[in-house]
Order: sequence, then structure tokens, then C-alpha cells
Amino acid sequence: MFIDQAKIFVKAGNGGDGVCSFRREKFVPFGGPDGGDGGHGGHVIITASKRATTLLDFRYQRRYEAPSGRPGQGSQCHGRTGSNIVITVPVGTVIRDEATGQVMEDLTRDEQSFIIAHGGRGGRGNLRFKSSTNRAPRQFEHGSLGEALCLNLELKLLADVGLVGLPNAGKSTLISSISAARPEIAEYPFTTLRPHLGVVALDDLHSLVMADIPGLIEGAHKGKGLGIQFLRHIQRAAFLLYLIDISEWGSPDPVASITTLQQELAAFDSLLEQRSFAVVGTKLDIKGNGENLARLQAYCQQQGFPFFPISAVSREGIGSLIVYIGKQKGTQETLCETSS
Repeated sequence: MFIDQAKIFVKAGNGGDGVCSFRREKFVPFGGPDGGDGGHGGHVIITASKRATTLLDFRYQRRYEAPSGRPGQGSQCHGRTGSNIVITVPVGTVIRDEATGQVMEDLTRDEQSFIIAHGGRGGRGNLRFKSSTNRAPRQFEHGSLGEALCLNLELKLLADVGLVGLPNAGKSTLISSISAARPEIAEYPFTTLRPHLGVVALDDLHSLVMADIPGLIEGAHKGKGLGIQFLRHIQRAAFLLYLIDISEWGSPDPVASITTLQQELAAFDSLLEQRSFAVVGTKLDIKGNGENLARLQAYCQQQGFPFFPISAVSREGIGSLIVYIGKQKGTQETLCETSS
């Protein structure tokens, strides 16, 4: 099950109390204060791991609490510090404070970690207050409370290229033909119900990651179809491919399909509308009389859009497309660490 959103509660440990204590030994006159400090509370740490792929674990465990520090004791014994707890999330997870909506951290690297909730400080025992003018202090401190937060976790897949298209535009067929990804492929709409990542080899030394997301329809930003809930997974992509069905059974107006996709992207995030892209005409092997192909090609030429007619089945045009997107990766800085 692919889960890309979750809500959790985290609570760092409280600091232990300091203690007020005096030495009571038979042959030690004026023993004086010997109250130890309380231990510090444990932190809650979040770390990213490429071994994690979804936020499914957080559907079953939503509460994470670190141990509190132990109180101090007499004979100058300090309390034990509470141990830290580590929460592992997939690379690409955005951490937000539910109360304010503020992004607290964006984990885009493997093994990147940070303290999300700091443990409370342990209180000082009365030994700490001893001075030349205060030989028998009775004051001590209570430990401070650990931080507590409600967090929203949002997973955004890390990809170099994002595939965008209407249902049955051929996105899953394309990614399965040029990578090892194996999404379900069928003739009915919305076959793809969750995003898929595929690694595309450019040459012996270089590769790129491509993301296939469920299809969009007009009104998706209002919740029609599968809505736009999966568009977050291409927000980090440096380059987009608009896949348009140019087969004889495809959309009667391929130009309108481009407009629909651009409008839905803009409704979700205006920055996506400005992202570099190319138009890919799919299902070239069943183009029929070629009317849709000619219309889409003329429109792209008029608008100055890069256009690539392909067939993922016969692999016609695939080589030119891979070379082109490889060049785009080489000339553009990835947005993985800067996009939110």
C-alpha cells in the first residue's frame, strides 16, 4: 500500500528533578549538601532512509514518546539521561508543524537527520547552590518539560523527470518500456492508482529517475477523477513530459489536452506551470490517418514546444526522446533540494 501522507504526535522526554539532600555520615562532620542533578530528557530524532518507500508505518503507530530523565539522588548521584528515539521516514519527506503549517525540515538526502523535539533539561540538585555564604542550601530545580508537537508528514518522490497526462495517455507503458518499473497497464481509465518511479539508463555511467503519476482530467483540481493529490510527487522534478495520445482512438482534440494539463498544474502549483517541459505524442504505431499527429505537431511548432512522437510498443522515437531528456538533466540544476 502506497501511503504518502501521515499525521503523528511526538513528545520528547521531560528532564528529571534535582534533589535536596545532605550527607549523614558518622565520622564526617558538617557533611554538607550532596543532592545530584536530574537527567536530561531524551530527544525525538527524525532520519531519512532510502530503504523506506512509504509512510505506511505511521498508519499503525502515531504516537512517539522519548523516555524522561531520572531524578537525582543523594551522595552526588546524578539521574540517568533519557535515551533518544529515532523515527525513520523515506527520503523526500517534508515535515510540517500541524499547528502553524510551517515546514520544519525537508529531508532530501539519505541518512539526513535532525532533532524534531528536544528533551527537557534536568533540574539542578542542592549541591549546585552551595557557596561560601550558603553552606546548607535547600533549593533545587525541577526538570523542564520536553517539547511536544503534532506533525504532518508529506512524502514527495525525488525524480528528474515527471510524466503528466490524461488517463490512458501511455505514461505507464512508456516508463515500463525504458526502465525496470512495472506499473499495471490496462485499457480502462485510472489504471495507475499510485505513483511509480523508474530508473532510465542514459549511458553506461549516467541515469535519471522518472516518475509516473495517475492521470489527470479536466476539473482534477476540484477533486474530479483522482484529483491532484499525487501532483506533489512531480514538484521536485526538474523537467516534465506532457504525454498526449495521438492514436486514431485518442482525444479528438490533442491541443485541448495540453491546455487541460497546463491548467490543472497551474491550479495546483503555479511553479509547475513554469517548469521546463516537452510534449510527447504517444501511440505512434496506431496513429491512423495521422490527423491528430499533424495537428499536435503544428501546434507545438507554432508555440515553440519541443515535440517527440513515439511508440512505446515499437520503440519508434524512444531513442531521440531519451537523448533529449538526458541533455535537459545535464543543463538544468535539479530541484530536489530547493523545491518544497
